[in-house]
Amino acid sequence: MSNYTKEIDAVAKVRNANSTWSAINPESAARMRIQNRFRTGLDIARYTAKIMRDDMAAYDADSSQYTQSLGCWHGFIGQQKLIAIKKHLKTTKKRYLYLSGWMVAALRSEFGPLPDQSMHEKTSVSSLIEELYTFLRQADARELDQLFMDLDAAREAGDKAKEADLLNQIENFETHVVPIVADIDAGFGNPEATYLLAKKMIEAGACCIQIENQVSDEKQCGHQDGKVTVPHSDFLAKINAVRYAFLELGVDDGVIVARTDSLGAGLTKQIAVTNEPGDLGDQYNSFLDGDYVQSAEDIQNGDVVIKANGKLLKPKRLASGLFQFRKDTGIDRVVLDCITSLQNGADLLWIETEKPHVGQIAEMVNRIREAVPNAKLVYNNSPSFNWTLNFRQQVFDAMQAEGKDVSAYDREKLMSVDYDETELAKLADEKIRTFQADAAREAGIFHHLITLPTYHTAALSTDNLAKGYFADQGMLAYVKGVQRQEIRQGIACVKHQNMAGSDIGDNHKEYFAGEAALKAGGKDNTMNQF
Repeated sequence: MSNYTKEIDAVAKVRNANSTWSAINPESAARMRIQNRFRTGLDIARYTAKIMRDDMAAYDADSSQYTQSLGCWHGFIGQQKLIAIKKHLKTTKKRYLYLSGWMVAALRSEFGPLPDQSMHEKTSVSSLIEELYTFLRQADARELDQLFMDLDAAREAGDKAKEADLLNQIENFETHVVPIVADIDAGFGNPEATYLLAKKMIEAGACCIQIENQVSDEKQCGHQDGKVTVPHSDFLAKINAVRYAFLELGVDDGVIVARTDSLGAGLTKQIAVTNEPGDLGDQYNSFLDGDYVQSAEDIQNGDVVIKANGKLLKPKRLASGLFQFRKDTGIDRVVLDCITSLQNGADLLWIETEKPHVGQIAEMVNRIREAVPNAKLVYNNSPSFNWTLNFRQQVFDAMQAEGKDVSAYDREKLMSVDYDETELAKLADEKIRTFQADAAREAGIFHHLITLPTYHTAALSTDNLAKGYFADQGMLAYVKGVQRQEIRQGIACVKHQNMAGSDIGDNHKEYFAGEAALKAGGKDNTMNQF
């Protein structure tokens, strides 16, 4: 017996036990149940957590099995992404959503556009998680609704083969609901605040929470200066807070991504507590920049002095009150941060780099894997990188190292369109194309994401429409550049009423009111033109 038939029978049993429910059609109610597979956000979190854990195990066995996501700042954007994936690739497997704190700050804050400094409302991320899953569940309902309408048409036509095929599609329907990697920034406060916010995010459906080792109230975007890290004990308390939130809510296999900004961070707000030489606090403090004290005369009013390496060290403190790390210690700090996080409850790592370079990432990962062999990364394929220039320069440097003639190229001007058709540019583009596969194989990257792609695509598509529509192209700018492309590329939202749920609503009206239903989908509905 199929699940579809089981649902019909289950509803029929309930209806038959209630004498006044004769108007309820068991098959209609069963369809509504199937269209709403996930009743709560926790249902989603438990379902998607298993997906991520299975994917992590598959990657451990075969590094070609990496996963991907795009950052989405609105439920509709996330929905259209998953609809597109199903249309073009036929499956959503190993494709996730990323929820960027940067985009929440820039696009979803009630304060208006903000920099990525944790100034947006604490609950705006959890609200977006809920919104994304609302739109993904609606995508399920819409696609299944079409299958149900096609099933009714096949039955009416007496087409048994078509009916069987449609019942098989319904039975094996793949949901649009996929894991979300959700950015909790630096936890928005102390560990208790982190725990409370993590609960909200998990209840909204998040199975994976990314948290970073910056000071909450000094937090900066990973690609900007002024990042301030915290001692490991502070960060581990927040990792624990997130884990407790998962366990409290019954999402036992929830995933925690520990992000370190230490590669580019030169500052710390506090000196770590240390009890004995070589402990974690002592290792953190060992990176501090400062001067060794020879006598009391070396200490000025307000100076802080600590014991390090058997000597008295006076860490350099800036006018801001922050302490400074020694230059060129970033990689060592990243390695220590990552090993410590994995050994204390984190599942995945995020290393924020200043450029997309497989060799640089691999250098750090290989050191981490000496302590934790199965260490895996979530990596930001960031729009903050100039990918074209970075990879052209990498190819230039490689060609030069191989003794090839590079006299036709100016390394500092490789972004120029004049180089677009050159051998160097084509080699660079191929390296960009294979970057994800190469980095998954050589640098331990399990999940590749682009943080802000839909921020940029929204700007680009709007610019393309505006420059024509408000000039001499008029309506042709929309018709040629948008609508005609939607039709020819089979983009479902060309029927925007259908995408918004008009047909679902019509079917519900018929369930509720039978022949008395006032439907929107009649002959005068302009969607019939498509």
